[in-house]
Parts: sequence; structure tokens; C-alpha cells
Amino acid sequence: MMDTLRALALIFSQLSLLAFGGGNTVLPEMQRQVVEVHHWMTAREFSALFALAQAAPGPNMMIVTLIGWHVAGLAGLLVTSVAKFGPSSVVTIVALHAWDRAKDHPWRGLTQRGLLPVTAGLVAASALLIAEASDHTWMPWLITAACALCASRTRLHPLWLLAAGSLIGLSGIGQ
Repeated sequence: MMDTLRALALIFSQLSLLAFGGGNTVLPEMQRQVVEVHHWMTAREFSALFALAQAAPGPNMMIVTLIGWHVAGLAGLLVTSVAKFGPSSVVTIVALHAWDRAKDHPWRGLTQRGLLPVTAGLVAASALLIAEASDHTWMPWLITAACALCASRTRLHPLWLLAAGSLIGLSGIGQ
């Protein structure tokens, strides 16, 4: 059990420091570690935990605590939560202090513009990973693509897209 907790602490503290642009940017690596490397769960279980975490109120990285609980119970929940949120919180506090001091420097705006496509790419990779684990026939892929297109081209609130996808899924279309 201690080896599992140590592995969880190492994985999630590294992910904490890699989560540049938001927690969802490390979902592909998180999934790779818990599914492919350590075999703590299947891709389908990971996808289900992600869906549960996104549906629940609260922080969008609740998947971290759910993985910890799934793998090692309450101890795993505590270890993954502290490991994922602790290191990045310390780095964020230090970085924000430095960022605030550099508010008048021209490199700050260039840095922000340069990081935008990196963050967008990381989020897109996360979305593709979750879609691959969730969509097993052509109809869910079509629904996913339609929602992605609609989300990127309109100002429609994502909850409406989620509701539409849920209704289509409940209707049994494509199953």
C-alpha cells in the first residue's frame, strides 16, 4: 500500500507542476499513468470518473481525488489531492508575485500571446483522449464532433450542449 501511495504522490506532484494552462491539460498524461503504466483502472473507468468529476459541483479537477479514492481509498484521496494541488499552488503564488512586478514589461504580453496556442493544444489533446475512451461507435463521435464545432463557432453555453448530448444518449440513438 505504501508503494502505491508513493507512486500516487510522485505522479500527481509531477502533474501538478506540468498542468500549464489548467488542470485539464494534463489529462492525457494522467490517463496514461493510471491506465497504461500502472493499470489501476481501464480507459473506460477513467472516462467514467472524468464524467462524474465534471458533472459534480466544485473544482473541475475532482477527478484527482476520485482516482486517489479508486486506487487507495481515503489515504489515496488525501495523497493525490495534496500532491496535485500543493506544488502548483506554491509555484502559482511565487509566479504571480513575479508576474505582477513585471506588469509594465513588453515581454509579458508576448509571453501571454505565445502561451495561448500551447494551452489550446493541450486542452484539445485532453478532449480527444476523453472522446477516444468514451466514443465507441460512429454516432457518439458524430455527437462529439458536432458539440465541439458548435462550442468553437458559437457563444452557446456548454451546458446546453451537454443537455443535448445527454438527451440524445438517453434516447438510445446510435447504440
